[in-house]
Amino acid sequence: MPGALEGIRVVDFGQYIAGPLAAVMLADQGADVVHVDPPEGPRWSVPADAFLNRSKRRTNLDLKQPDDLATAQRLVDRADVLIENFRPGVMDRLQLGPEAMTRRNPRLVYCSMPGFARDDPRAGMQAWEGILDAATGNCRPRAGEAPPDWDSSRPTYSAIPLASNFAAFLAATSVVMALISRHKTGAGQRIEVPLFHAMFTAIGPAGAYITERGLREPRPIDVNGSGTYRCGDGRFIQFDPSNHRFLTWFAQAAGISDWGPDLLDIERLKDSRNNERLHERLAELFMTRSSVEWETLAHEVGAVLAAVRSATEWLTNDHAQRLGAVTQLEDPLLGATRMAGLPVQLLGSPGAVRHARHLPDEDHQAILAELGAPPPRKASHTDASTVAPLEGVRVLDLTQVLAGPTSGRLLAEFGADVIKINGPQRRIGSHGYLNRGKRSILLDVESNAGQQAFWKLLERADVVIQNFPRGTPERYGISYEQLRARKPDIIYTSLSCYGYGGPWGGGRGYERQAQAVAGVMDRVGVVPAILGPYNLVDIGTGVLTAFATSLALFHKARTGQGQHVQTSLCQTATYHQTVYALDYAGAVHDEPRGWEALGSGPLQRFYQASDGWFFLGARESETRRIAEMTGAGDDVGDLEAAFAQRPVAHWVDCLRQAGISAQAVVKLPDLMRDPWVREHGLSVSHVSDEAGDVTYPGASVSMSATPMRVGSAAHRPGGDAHDVFGEIGATEMIPALERAWALQIADPPPGW
Repeated sequence: MPGALEGIRVVDFGQYIAGPLAAVMLADQGADVVHVDPPEGPRWSVPADAFLNRSKRRTNLDLKQPDDLATAQRLVDRADVLIENFRPGVMDRLQLGPEAMTRRNPRLVYCSMPGFARDDPRAGMQAWEGILDAATGNCRPRAGEAPPDWDSSRPTYSAIPLASNFAAFLAATSVVMALISRHKTGAGQRIEVPLFHAMFTAIGPAGAYITERGLREPRPIDVNGSGTYRCGDGRFIQFDPSNHRFLTWFAQAAGISDWGPDLLDIERLKDSRNNERLHERLAELFMTRSSVEWETLAHEVGAVLAAVRSATEWLTNDHAQRLGAVTQLEDPLLGATRMAGLPVQLLGSPGAVRHARHLPDEDHQAILAELGAPPPRKASHTDASTVAPLEGVRVLDLTQVLAGPTSGRLLAEFGADVIKINGPQRRIGSHGYLNRGKRSILLDVESNAGQQAFWKLLERADVVIQNFPRGTPERYGISYEQLRARKPDIIYTSLSCYGYGGPWGGGRGYERQAQAVAGVMDRVGVVPAILGPYNLVDIGTGVLTAFATSLALFHKARTGQGQHVQTSLCQTATYHQTVYALDYAGAVHDEPRGWEALGSGPLQRFYQASDGWFFLGARESETRRIAEMTGAGDDVGDLEAAFAQRPVAHWVDCLRQAGISAQAVVKLPDLMRDPWVREHGLSVSHVSDEAGDVTYPGASVSMSATPMRVGSAAHRPGGDAHDVFGEIGATEMIPALERAWALQIADPPPGW
């Protein structure tokens, strides 16, 4: 079966990570992607090229030469999508800017991914990953994860390119949304996803707060004995019994049910002394078996526990390969190479890694020959309508925790009508931020009475999103096959920790378990720890789930067919590491890792000034200018001593005036209050009917014809029941549903 993007032509001018990553996501879903390099080849000539340019055709063009520029313009004339990630203004100077190209090709979706936006004061600065980490506070440990006696003012550096990754995830999703819009109107549009903006999606609920209280320091996740433990084989596991059922199931399987209520009753574990004692006992217990033995036991009984692996171990893991999170290609330079597979799975229009990378310029003659043929005919009708891409699409969001609700929120921001369905009489969690722009009901979809209401909602739905454990939808009677029997064109999106195939398909897990098994935690320290202050896996999976759902909606718009879509935290954790997660003969994995890492070298690292920290992002060619400015050599010790003499503002100002990238480390509360950030809608405030004035991250994507809309503050949980039931003509069902405890309206749980 063809991929969802079969027949879509993409021209990829991207270099480094963000642009090529967005383009390979489209290529692996069926798009015909032509990647354009400069005459000397890719600017970042590293093994990651094997991943970033697989499934593409390649040509080298000198865009400053008239003949090659004309070739590039002819490529764009035939294209549906253009992707670039240069600094603002570069493509205009090359005569390939958005205004010129969309005049030539009104159906073109033109996607720009600069480091900083056109009107950002830092627009002309090279936005290295460390620069963006400093600018968005992505350089501090997760609460409770740092080593003892850690200096909380000191930044830490991760090699995972989070800003580029999130920008790519969002760009690929937005491109498909723009194609959905174009399918209706015939008109293309411009998309801009600055990497700085993309980080506000990554920040997610970490930046959400009741305004008058301010942004509070996050609390460590150590309830009920949760944490990382060393096992008898010297390896580590990540254990999360935050739910009382998980703790009970584990205790029974491990033979520790006799430990008594002080250590196994979650109400008594709210006493910090009991929780501390449980940690001590668990530390002793886990030393009695190997990490894999504990992991196997947990999977067998439904407990939440994962063995910590390295990325290289994950690439050879049987489950990873059977899930499709990992694939193997015969690369023309590296030979047999394991790398990240697909981040999402569409069962009705499946994507595929079509071939190993081609070498630079390998397809040049074939591409020129195509340009000599008559261009494909395209519909000439265009409509200037600004209807949102998902206007008229109805989504039933049954998900819990972070990843699923994030996907539903994004679909709402692209125009869908999303009804958030939580169970009655249950704790909601981060409802206020994750469910803005949605309508909320508290409905028991397991009960017979609740299902009668659910079927009526399904009649009007286009998409159902769920993240129940494997087998639960079937037991409830709401699996894909059961829903398709009632609604043949339904799009049914499922997400889980480990995916739905492979030996771990029934396993439970959260952000922490996905980081553990896929090698993310292993990057942090000798004692593995959760990476970063933000939920990169949960929120990343939310974006990728929106991407997968948008692909299915585009396929449905073209064919009328629904399908089952699947995503997982493990696939996302793998995809976050694509530029390093490559396994081939002679592979060397020397990227920075560990708590003490400050950067990748003396010209790309954090430095301490007299009053704080900043990140220096420079090229080798700029070494002399830095030496002249500081009076130091290029030795790290000399630079450290020189930078320690003056305040951060002095060095950042001097370096930027010299054309060298530098950025002070910004704390998250300051970032969320920053005037420029507020003015550009990256931090927004709404009035909640429950909590009053609330603040949270805004939308990261700019779309010229169909802007994303940040929905209103989430209503109280269950607060939209009368509206929702009235809309489907079922108001009369409400009293009976309430009496049956299948619907809750009165005394809802808190959303903030």
